[in-house]
Formats: sequence, C-alpha cells, structure tokens
Amino acid sequence: MRDWAVIFDVDGVLLELTRAEEELFFKPFATRLDADALSRDWNSYRIRNDAEIIKEICEAHGLAASERHMIMAEYLALLEAELAGRSLESQAIPGAVKLLLEVAPFAMLGIATANFRKAAELRLRQLDLWAAVAALAFGADEGGHKSEILARAIAASALPPSRIIYVGDNITDVVAGLTNHVHFIGFSIHSDRLRELAQHGATQLAQNHNETLALIKSFLVC
Repeated sequence: MRDWAVIFDVDGVLLELTRAEEELFFKPFATRLDADALSRDWNSYRIRNDAEIIKEICEAHGLAASERHMIMAEYLALLEAELAGRSLESQAIPGAVKLLLEVAPFAMLGIATANFRKAAELRLRQLDLWAAVAALAFGADEGGHKSEILARAIAASALPPSRIIYVGDNITDVVAGLTNHVHFIGFSIHSDRLRELAQHGATQLAQNHNETLALIKSFLVC
C-alpha cells in the first residue's frame, strides 16, 4: 500500500474552469428565476461549494427545498450531454496529465473539489483523468467548506495528515490545508494569485506543474 496521498483541487489545478462551464451551472435556474441576475463570483456566496450555492440561491428566491435536487439533477444531465456531444470540452491545466502520471507510482491520488463529485468525474473522464483519482474522490455533495471536503478525503485514505499533500489554488484551499494539518502546495499559473495564496498562509508555491512535482518529491524526503 502506498503510504502517501496527494489530493488535488480540480478547477485551476487539474482543469481550467471555462466560461461555458460556469454558465451551464446556472442554466437550470433559468426556468425558475432570472438566472442572468445571479452572481458568477463564486466567492460572493456564503460557502464556495456547488451544493451550498444551489441551496443559498433557492433560499434567497423562495424556492422549495425539493427544487435543489431537481436543479442539481438537471445541471448534471446538461453537463453530461454537452460533454458527450463535445459541444463542451474539458481543458486540462498545462502539465496536469504528466503530473498525475509521475505521482501515481508512489502515492495514492485523489481530489477534494467544490464541484459535485459527478461533475468532476464527467469533466475529468473526458480527458481520461478520472481513473487516476477515482479511488479517493470527494466533492460538494455532502456540503460544507473545502476543509470539510478535504477532511473526508483524508479519513478515506486511512493515512495521517503528515502523509497527505494537498494542492489547491484558492484561499479556501489554503484554509483547508492549514485546518487539516496537511502539507499544502499553493498552485496557480497566475503570479497575482500566488501572492494572494502566500498572504493567506501558503508557504510552498508552484506556478507550473514541474514545480508542483518537485515540491511533492521534497515532502517525501522530509
């Protein structure tokens, strides 16, 4: 059994989140309210988590709790159809495919994402990346902050936090790493985002996945 696990956020680390994918998330709301008026700033919601965002929007607009499940199901069906028909294309972060291949021989791989698990699966599967992370894949479905999602992945790994490396690109990822006492790598191809991550406590930073791999290997020899 591998005695390390490397867990990745999805958007901004393994995949680009395209504008078309963002808009698809809000499409099921269009038959229920003015979807164009909904904020596309994920950080404007109480909890940056797909399930929690749907819950917040439904509450704010007086939609019944049962609508949440219908909206989620409609969104996932739309996503699956558009990916299958190639009208929507998943886009890998440069170097992500090679990174997973390089790390897989010596560590369990997983994801802790604010996307629904099925949404992450559909998007990663289109690029043949799902199998690499499927055994330790956790998403927004059970709700909660990113720190709670990561905690579920850690528990499933059966490894101590000292043997977990988490790679993320958002302030919520930094908080999740610190809260769960794991090794954290702040990743972004954008230097301004790296500065922001550093300001919030990330001490190990990577601007490309060659740097990510080097940092992962450095933790293994600590």
